[in-house]
Amino acid sequence: MTEHTKTDGLPGMDAPDLPQVLERARPRNERMNAAKVECNACPVLCQISEGRAGACDRYANQAGVLVRLDPVVLLRKTLETGEATLVPFAGRAPAAEGAETEVTPEPAWNGDLLLSEDVFVTGVGSSTTYPDYKPAPFIVGSQTDGVDMVTVVTEGIFSYCSFKVKIDTDRFLGSEQANVRCKGEVVGHVTTAEYGSQMLSLGGVHHLTGGTKKEGRITAEMMQALGNKQAVEFTIDGGSQLVIQAGRAPIVNGVAEQRMRVGCGSAAIGIFARQFFGHADEVVVVDDHITGVLTEHQAGRCLDMKPSGIQMRGRKSTPGRYFQVANPGTGWGGTDIADPLSIIEGWGESVAWPGLRLLMTSTTGEHASWYVLDEQLNPVEAEMPVEVRRIVERIGENCEPSLASVLFLGGAGGSLRAGVTENPVLLTRSIKNALVNVTCGGAPAYVWPGGGITVMADVLRMPDNSFGTVPTPAIVAPIEFSMRRADYEALGGHTEQIRSLREVLERGAWHNDGAPQARVWQTLPAANPWPLGRPPLLG
Repeated sequence: MTEHTKTDGLPGMDAPDLPQVLERARPRNERMNAAKVECNACPVLCQISEGRAGACDRYANQAGVLVRLDPVVLLRKTLETGEATLVPFAGRAPAAEGAETEVTPEPAWNGDLLLSEDVFVTGVGSSTTYPDYKPAPFIVGSQTDGVDMVTVVTEGIFSYCSFKVKIDTDRFLGSEQANVRCKGEVVGHVTTAEYGSQMLSLGGVHHLTGGTKKEGRITAEMMQALGNKQAVEFTIDGGSQLVIQAGRAPIVNGVAEQRMRVGCGSAAIGIFARQFFGHADEVVVVDDHITGVLTEHQAGRCLDMKPSGIQMRGRKSTPGRYFQVANPGTGWGGTDIADPLSIIEGWGESVAWPGLRLLMTSTTGEHASWYVLDEQLNPVEAEMPVEVRRIVERIGENCEPSLASVLFLGGAGGSLRAGVTENPVLLTRSIKNALVNVTCGGAPAYVWPGGGITVMADVLRMPDNSFGTVPTPAIVAPIEFSMRRADYEALGGHTEQIRSLREVLERGAWHNDGAPQARVWQTLPAANPWPLGRPPLLG
């Protein structure tokens, strides 16, 4: 079976703050070396020699005992704000460069968590329920505002999962349904554009399991990095090169995006029509989807603006709104043009006049030019008046910073539900009846309607390093189910495995015979509601 062999031994094995103990060695059959430990936290079933880690680098054999190397992460409520902070549980600091052992961090566990009820055990680092018949690693009983609560805590092995990525840009990234590649392998596709943003769907079961081994491995590595807020490089067939990192500006073809458009061309015309009035005789806001023309637009008509006689390329939709004025691209307004005059076919000689003042701008104001018609009704570029420049700057001021948003989308299947109850459909029904609150690493999770438990969470609101992988390949991600104790009993939960919060903090999981340690507190990157203190839990 698989075994991690990159190191000769596990650093820090003799440190006093031992990693989380999971279970004693159990030879699977007579052919297995008795000195090895079989890890059954995933279907790979690594047989791990003493002093080595398994293929996922998350479990190791320490003197014949299977131990978990990653810290369990706890949330603690900040009294002043009611928001959540987090702390790793049984964690280790990185070793100094060249050091043979890891350094025990300070401050060490001092038991102060035992004095507070406002502690929440997350699934980050908690271990899994595989081979699916086991109760969840942590089933925690606690009290919130005098109400008896239960939180079922586990890590899920997700084959059915993906990331939905929102990229704030007007620029053309790739055609809808175009393949998205990472290190040459197809790992997703371009999906429908949304207002001011391009959308990608990355990962998923077909890329993890339905292609080559290399495709599955790279997909899993990409998903782990992207979920853990790291930068990942992509290329889109027939489109752009991208660098995506959650919460950072996307980099398109080597250039960091700056602005998310305030609106389409038509919307920009309407929003700023009163400001343009009196300073320009015609305004064209160039947009790949809907280009706006002020004097034809209803906003211009309401202002009694004189028609300009402009003749636009593209397909006229409604007055002042044009589709397909150019091809998609990385130029003006997400089109492929560098010269904005190329979308003007001409001017009505009986309507236009010499001296007509024309502003052409993009939806973000990053591109803008000022023209005046000469005697032959040809636009001649001129210096933009200060008043007009201010309006263009106002357009830019109203554009939000361009960011990449990464949302985890996963289907919680049989193994997760079996860790909660022997009758999984009752858990599903309880969630749909708003009796159970679902979180991912303590972060709010949206549960999709319909059958099953399909959850979606913003990775920026989850603790750092929430995601791992197993070589099957699949993604490992945290999930927690919180509910009143009476509701847990009603859905047939593993009530015999409920441990008080104090007992969990003192000893760890129900199958843990080693006391945990705690280390460095840090603040969550985004303020999350307290998982045990918001509706529908306490009404």
